[in-house]
Amino acid sequence: MFSSQGPTLRELAVQALSSTEHGYDLLAPKFDRTPFRTPGRFLAATAEALRPLGPFDAGLDVCCGTGAGVEALLPLCRERVTGVDFSAGMLAAAARAVPRDAGGPDGPAVDWVRADARALPPSGPFDGGFDLAVSFGAFGHFLPSERPALFAGVHRALRPGGLFAFPIGAPQPFASPWYWALLGFDAVMRARNLLWRPPFVMYYRTFPLGPVREDLTATGFDVRLLPLEGFGRRPDGSPHWRLVVARKR
Repeated sequence: MFSSQGPTLRELAVQALSSTEHGYDLLAPKFDRTPFRTPGRFLAATAEALRPLGPFDAGLDVCCGTGAGVEALLPLCRERVTGVDFSAGMLAAAARAVPRDAGGPDGPAVDWVRADARALPPSGPFDGGFDLAVSFGAFGHFLPSERPALFAGVHRALRPGGLFAFPIGAPQPFASPWYWALLGFDAVMRARNLLWRPPFVMYYRTFPLGPVREDLTATGFDVRLLPLEGFGRRPDGSPHWRLVVARKR
């Protein structure tokens, strides 16, 4: 799962015993050599599903990490793409991987902003300056009680009619080994956060589609779901993965 250039077991242990922010600062130089980086097939599937819904002038990647989502937005946006993250280390890695002129001479400019997604800046482009916002693999870092603030900040950053989109997987069946693996991971993380400070917030089972959809609707979004057919369907016919597309009213 980890390449030889990825973090050592000791480095991962130090990260896990740090705060969420400092942990990602430490992991940033080797993050793209871990399985935590969003796989390219999810980025490509999301971009493909969003392309018919454009064109978009300005795009925002919420919790951008090392910039993979920003890179995926470049072909979809005409003017600029902004990545926002609270980890200075991750933003530094992103800026190296995706420079300001990555969109080409006629493509969108790239900007990086350090901010907590639960408290996005109240002015500038974050006050209604974006047509499209996305996020990949970051929602496990937010407790359910924090979702309203997160969604409200994205809602404020979008223009009327703007889209907030992210992939979400179907729940693992009870008999699946992944069900028990994710349940066990979350249990260990809860125990760690009870016994050790500062907390490191990362859970896999705190972002179920039903409550998430309710929170988006309460924030002022109209929500629809697009199946990501490239990931196949479950025995009951439902897709393994969907793209949540929330439009600002």
